[in-house]
Amino acid sequence: MPTIHIAGDSTAAKKEADKRPETGWGEKFAPYFTEKITINNQAKNGRSTKSFIEEGRLENLIKEFKAGDFLLIQFGHNDQKIQEEKGTLPFGNYIDYLQQYAQAAVDADVAPIFLTSVTRRDYLDTGCLNPEILGDYPKAMRTFAHQYQFPVLDVFSRSQSLFQDFSKEETKKFYLHLSPGAHRNYPEGLHDNTHFSPEGAEKVAGLIAQLIKESRLPLADYLKEGV
Repeated sequence: MPTIHIAGDSTAAKKEADKRPETGWGEKFAPYFTEKITINNQAKNGRSTKSFIEEGRLENLIKEFKAGDFLLIQFGHNDQKIQEEKGTLPFGNYIDYLQQYAQAAVDADVAPIFLTSVTRRDYLDTGCLNPEILGDYPKAMRTFAHQYQFPVLDVFSRSQSLFQDFSKEETKKFYLHLSPGAHRNYPEGLHDNTHFSPEGAEKVAGLIAQLIKESRLPLADYLKEGV
């Protein structure tokens, strides 16, 4: 039975109890697939392409690879933090690290699939979501993937389009916007425009499943009917 491995950051990661109701889209992904495939979600909060590798997380994933598996790679949010050690430059070492994920997958006969990062909830004065909120990272990933003929799903553009169908106030329900006292983990409330609520994670998981279907990649064969 093949496995979908997920290498990524907090937008995909499984959350600890003290982080709830924060939810990663990877936690909502399995219901879109048949029982003929399993999911190994190794995304982790706060990781970039660089820190994920430096901490040995890619090396550990490689040990679990089997021929015929799939590797979903989604980084960018933390790569933006160029003032920190984990930061990378979009058309510099970000691409170099993406190449390491691709090579690790190819060497193990695993299919790499790149995913541009989900949008943050950031609005311009016009009321539109900010198309530059993730800088050049989505473009850099698309450019890299196209150059080396790796599949890439443009989650950034699609998530911007999806959330643009809702009002600025309505999109709060998809991110971590909590009133004081609404949840024991955040007694003072929270206004987080990066991480997802359970509903937001579900939306993004469905969006990615739809992109996989549209891609007609071999992974699409494992989607349930009706996706």
